Amino acid sequence: MPHLLSPVRPFAITLVAALCLSACGGGGGGGFSLPIAGTPPATANPPAVVVAGPPKDLGFTDTAPVPDSAAVPPFVDNAATNQRGDARFATKETNAGVRVVAGFLDFWQPSTLLVDAGVSASAQGSFPAVTASTWSGIPGDATDGRMLNTDVLNRNIQYVVDATNARTPAQELAAYLDDRRGKGYSISDGMGPLTSAWRAATQQVTTITGIASDATTKLYPDDGNDVGVGGSANPGFGTVVDLLKNIGENGSTEPAKRFYKYARPWRWSSSVKVVPALEPAKSPTPATDGGFISGHTAEAVRDSIASAYVVPQRFQEMVARGLELGENRILAGMHSPLDVVGGRMHGQAVATASLATGGNAARKAAAYAQAQSVLMAAVGASDAVAFNDFAHSQGTAADRFADHAASKADYLRRLTFGFRPVGDTTRPAVVPKGAEVLLETRLPYLDAMQRRVVLKTTAVQSGYPAMDDPEGWGRLNLFDAADGYGAFNGDVVVTMDASRGGFNALDSWRNNIAGAGKLTKKGSGTLALGGSNGYAGGTQLSEGTLRADSAAAFGTGNVYVGGGTLVCNAPSMVTMAGAYTQVAGTTLQMNLGANGAGRLNVAGVAAVDGTLNLSFRPGFSPSAGDTLTLISSGSMTGRFSAINAPGFKVTPTYTGTQLIVRFDA
Repeated sequence: MPHLLSPVRPFAITLVAALCLSACGGGGGGGFSLPIAGTPPATANPPAVVVAGPPKDLGFTDTAPVPDSAAVPPFVDNAATNQRGDARFATKETNAGVRVVAGFLDFWQPSTLLVDAGVSASAQGSFPAVTASTWSGIPGDATDGRMLNTDVLNRNIQYVVDATNARTPAQELAAYLDDRRGKGYSISDGMGPLTSAWRAATQQVTTITGIASDATTKLYPDDGNDVGVGGSANPGFGTVVDLLKNIGENGSTEPAKRFYKYARPWRWSSSVKVVPALEPAKSPTPATDGGFISGHTAEAVRDSIASAYVVPQRFQEMVARGLELGENRILAGMHSPLDVVGGRMHGQAVATASLATGGNAARKAAAYAQAQSVLMAAVGASDAVAFNDFAHSQGTAADRFADHAASKADYLRRLTFGFRPVGDTTRPAVVPKGAEVLLETRLPYLDAMQRRVVLKTTAVQSGYPAMDDPEGWGRLNLFDAADGYGAFNGDVVVTMDASRGGFNALDSWRNNIAGAGKLTKKGSGTLALGGSNGYAGGTQLSEGTLRADSAAAFGTGNVYVGGGTLVCNAPSMVTMAGAYTQVAGTTLQMNLGANGAGRLNVAGVAAVDGTLNLSFRPGFSPSAGDTLTLISSGSMTGRFSAINAPGFKVTPTYTGTQLIVRFDA
């Protein structure tokens, strides 16, 4: 049973005088020391201490408005124009699929600015007929386009030369499988511990399990079923599969390929080493085989987004798997980095349109609910927390996306493939219309504008080749967006309702959060902060639980606990750069461990009341008679009304700057 120690007098939030006691035998913040021999008398004239109130609001919130629709026609409203063989949609101005990747025109000028490679179209009204181009598909001949930035485009091909010449056998196998198999089946292994349950529920199958000994007979097709069995034929999971099947509506990459007319890397350089088993897959008709953009990448990105939407417990892993498949197109020798960048942008836009304004808009809620209930039952998860834990229950030997830091770095690398910025690096990020839908199930407790701000504050900096499209598709970093805000550039109020379960009950933000803004946590749920945060506006806990999973979780401002429970859960001492104020009726939870874990260091005034609960990490427990310094501060005032420690009677000593606790059996 925990033992309670009641103080001599309660603490009230007011201007108070600190009762300064000198520590006798008090331990340091990082370990144990000799027992406390006694409590010395109070200092005769303690200094006055000013107790901080709640941090002041900035008085405004950050926004991410939709770009001017007249100047920048939104893809989500114009996805149906992404067609070939139709004179109405033959130009960049009239075809949304061409327009979304038009940043490539800063580097490459195709021989014609029409969707006309190997395709013609009859006149329609005021739209003139389209005649098939004379582009041969052979780089450098008289019909080819023109390099506008030779440094970028030469590097684009050299990257493939270097990657394919350094390719390992394991990479060769992965590249082959991602080329041959259905993309939906291929990316489903991003589900990690959920892969078997997912494939059983979708009824996904493939006939390509390795590099065929006779590649000429095994190239096409994968006789599996790609994303699985949908509709009434799969009553238990058919709605999920229907969403996956429909995520590519209006998603063809052919209009872009036939507009940009940019050749495959192995046509640019004979030094590109295509995977030998894929040599028979090289098209013999170069005039209809453009490299920009990568269709495999676009499809994988669409499928990964759909999967992440219905299983947000694997959101980051799934979007990472989509970009991994894109990189495998480079390792196969089939595409260049800019081909893959364009495919990513196109795939994100198409998936967003499907979920926001397309056929999946009316299906997505039912598909999400079905995926959650069926998969939870399949893995024996009793609730959403247990399901999330199971989804991350494997180590890196079985789940190659289990290392969060490594996956984050790989995702960022695959956004730019090592290109250096060649344009203005200071342009503010913009967020495409409808893109907030991508985070709808991953950050369900945020409203639509807040999710747009998350996408804005986690976006890649401007200036990278072909990524500065006016809508903002190129700069989206969905991996980082799933870890919450990148900056508080205004007041941020987060309200989490634990009764709704899932991420509404418990979520973690792992980004390093910057900005001048303030965070206010409301509602019954738990929000964990795991980044090295520098936001300056302060932190106010009004309801529920706010947990520090890192030393600098609370930024550089004051921290005020006016309700709920504040948890120190970092692997080292939690630091507060300003003041800490805890009022009556609230709780501070310290999860104590070695190396100062779970303890608190406050640079300013620590003014405490309410309850202090202590727990011990696995492998760590004090012995009877040990002492720990739990709070160090610039100045300390007040008393906890109760201190609880499982299995111990605790005796606190409050000094002018520290709280030291002795543990007795």
